[in-house]
Amino acid sequence: MTLKPSPENILSLGMSFWNAKALLSAVELGVFDALAEAPAGLAMLRDKLGLHERSARDFLDALVALNLLEREDGVYRNTAETDFFLVRARPSYVGGLLEMANARLYESWGHLTEALKTGRRQSENKEEGDLFAALYADPERLRGFLAAMSGVSAGAANAIAAKFPWAGYKSFVDVGAAQGMVPVTLAQAHPHLTGGGFDLPQVQPIFDEFVAANGLSDRLRFYPGDFFAGALPCADVIVMGHILHDWDLDQKRLLLKKAHDALPSGGALIVYEALIDDARRENAFGLLMSLNMLIETSGGFDYTGADCQGWMTEAGFSHTRVEHLLGPDSMVIGIK
Repeated sequence: MTLKPSPENILSLGMSFWNAKALLSAVELGVFDALAEAPAGLAMLRDKLGLHERSARDFLDALVALNLLEREDGVYRNTAETDFFLVRARPSYVGGLLEMANARLYESWGHLTEALKTGRRQSENKEEGDLFAALYADPERLRGFLAAMSGVSAGAANAIAAKFPWAGYKSFVDVGAAQGMVPVTLAQAHPHLTGGGFDLPQVQPIFDEFVAANGLSDRLRFYPGDFFAGALPCADVIVMGHILHDWDLDQKRLLLKKAHDALPSGGALIVYEALIDDARRENAFGLLMSLNMLIETSGGFDYTGADCQGWMTEAGFSHTRVEHLLGPDSMVIGIK
C-alpha cells in the first residue's frame, strides 16, 4: 500500500508565525537581557518581565522548546546563542533587526495578499511618500532602523573582511553605511585600511558615535550626501550592502554607474545581498526578501547574482564574480 503524504510540513510552515512572534516578543520584553544578569526561576522571571501568571510558564517553556532558553531544575537561562546575539548590552547584539520586525514588518506582512494583487507597498506609511524619507525624518525610528541594519549586516561584514583580498587595497567607502557596522568590522580586521561610510546627513551623529565607541575615529569618517543627487566618494573599494534591492531597475543601474565612476582603474565594487540563486529554487530567504521589498518600497526587488553581473557589465566593469558569504548572503564583485 502506498503511504499517503503527510501534512506535517505544510501545517508547520503555515503556523510558523507562532514561533516568530514568540521570539519577537521575547526580544521586546527583554527576556534575554534579564537572564544575562543571572539565571532565574519562574516566579522571579515573571515578576522581572511583568508577565501575567496565566501566560508566563507556557511562554517561557515555549522558548525552551524553541531552543532559545535552557531550563534545569526550574531555573531558566539563555542558550549560548541567545546570550551572544540577543543581549542588548553586548557588541554582538543582532536583535535590532528583530525589534524592527516586531515593530513594523510583522503587521505589514499581514497585508501580503493585497501587495501581491495590487503591486503596491503595504508599510505603515503606504499612503504617504518615500519610506526612507519618513524613517530618516524621525530620530527615534531612524536610530532603531540603523541598529536593525547593523544586525542584518554583521555576519556578512565579517565574511567580507575574511574573503575579499583586502591586502591589495588601501581605502574603502561603504555606501548606505547606516550605523557603521561594515566600516568598523573591516577596519578592525585590516589595520592598514582607512575609509568610512556614505549616507544621508541625518545619520552622521549615530555613525560617529558607533565609530568612536569602537575606537576607530582616526581611521573612519562619515561622508554626508544623497547618492541619487551627487557623485559617490572616491575610494579603492566601494561597498553596497542591502542597498540595491531597495530600488527599481533604472535606479539600480544608476547607482552601479555612479560606483564605477568613483573607482580608480583596478578598483572594486562589492555588492552584497541575500542574492536569489540563479535557478530561483533554493534561496527562499532571498525570494521572501524580494517580497519584503514589495511590501516596503515602491519599486524595489531582489535579484540573482547573474542579474547583478549583467548590470555591472553594462556599467563598465571589466570583470565580475559571485562569491557566497554566509547563510543566504552572497557578494558580487566588479573590477574596473
